[in-house]
Amino acid sequence: MQRREFLKLGACSTAAVAGVATTTKAMAASEGVSTSCPTAGPPPGVASNYSAEQQRKRLQNIKIGNDSIRNCMRKHLVTNYLSGQCCYNLGEYPCVKPWNPDEYDEQELDRLKAQGIQLIQVFDEWSDARRLHGGDKFTALNPEGFHRFVSMVHKRGMKILAYCSSGYFDMHDPNLKPEWMRPGDGCYVGWFELGRCSPASPDWRAYLLPKMQFILDEYGVDGIYNDWGYVPNAMRGPNAPQAADAIEAFQETANFDGAATDLLALMYDEVKRRGGILKLHADFANQPETAGLKVYDYLWVGENVNDANKLRDLVKDHPPYVVPCIDTMFAKIASDDEPFLLSIPYLQFPILPGGRPFTGERAMVPGFNYLSPNDLWMKRCRAAWEYHQAHPNGPHVYGSWDEVPPNPRSQETHAKWLKRYQQITEDGSWAWLDIRESNLFSASLPGDVVASAFANQEFYMVLANYGEQKAEVALAETYLPIDADTGASKTWTLAPRSLQILRRVNVS
Repeated sequence: MQRREFLKLGACSTAAVAGVATTTKAMAASEGVSTSCPTAGPPPGVASNYSAEQQRKRLQNIKIGNDSIRNCMRKHLVTNYLSGQCCYNLGEYPCVKPWNPDEYDEQELDRLKAQGIQLIQVFDEWSDARRLHGGDKFTALNPEGFHRFVSMVHKRGMKILAYCSSGYFDMHDPNLKPEWMRPGDGCYVGWFELGRCSPASPDWRAYLLPKMQFILDEYGVDGIYNDWGYVPNAMRGPNAPQAADAIEAFQETANFDGAATDLLALMYDEVKRRGGILKLHADFANQPETAGLKVYDYLWVGENVNDANKLRDLVKDHPPYVVPCIDTMFAKIASDDEPFLLSIPYLQFPILPGGRPFTGERAMVPGFNYLSPNDLWMKRCRAAWEYHQAHPNGPHVYGSWDEVPPNPRSQETHAKWLKRYQQITEDGSWAWLDIRESNLFSASLPGDVVASAFANQEFYMVLANYGEQKAEVALAETYLPIDADTGASKTWTLAPRSLQILRRVNVS
């Protein structure tokens, strides 16, 4: 075993004698090796620690749901779900000077932790994709600084995912081979000049997979955010040319992306071998066509979707767990509560932008060759730059999907709804989503109202009015607002485009 690998294993070993472990960590530090190990696996589920009385309450509430609900869109048992997720902006890239985590990040992570955030996701600015500062797409822009940031996250009991694409690769990178790509297959906007490498290319796989393993093992991150960089068969068409290096090992159809599924499954296996997490972005509102094979833990949706309500309709029946991100470059957010109205009834919760301010400086690095000064991404960056110059102390924009100017109430609103949502989705909860037939109501639901139920220590009802007029909902039993002890009622008036979470009272 190489000395560097021995030091990493010794620093992370929980079986080591205390004195030996201390010595090994010191040796590792002197060698420049990270001792920031992934956090331990998830703690035992909440329900596994319940007393007999708590188990009784849980089963009684589940019985209410099962006895009362005859038909719903989806039924799901909530386990190992990290609903509080933040896309953390480490800094600007491209850049003149690499970002460097400091006291600002300590305080920002404290704030996010206090708001209920459990998982930090860093986007592609974590690495040096254009090799501007001695790194590459699979190594940290600031290796020492990134190790330190990972430790900051872990110290607070949160998880961290690093960006790694199964398809995208910079067209300027000297390691890119043209035979990995389909002819003309790429993404070009702002500073991004990305080829889409084919999942059917064995040479690309042999290059990519060890790089992903390196990210997991070298930096001690808890998993990968895979921005897949792939056009599915259903969008590409049957006669699209293949990459020169591709082996057509699978029967590819509009309903099954065989090579992509196989590569995603291999990546998922590597992450899970380490007890990690894989979040996948399959573009727009897509879920991957894998014929049911599980290849991710979380699915990011929303990029380039131009209507938030349309996004809801497209992803509402995607398998859990879905993380919506309304892309405000294209879609408008109608009210502070809109992102939560569109997601909570379907066992989904929107991601929170956070971290360092997105200043837009990445679009104006001297000497850097941008594709066009006037494409949508460049305009967005300039708008963020102008805003940041006028408001250096905030409220801040935190990413290209964030609103410019930002909503000054968005962080507070996210924290409010996340606290409620984490109550109803506690580990071991059963969820009945979009109830169609049940005995829970004394009158039919209005046409624009969606109801979902959640059962654990309490029995909760989520009511969402997607109409433009107020709606009356008549429940068969008495409920309270989730965060109130007064105002119990069987009849509830929902304002237009509004959401209410209720807690059933007097459950025997």
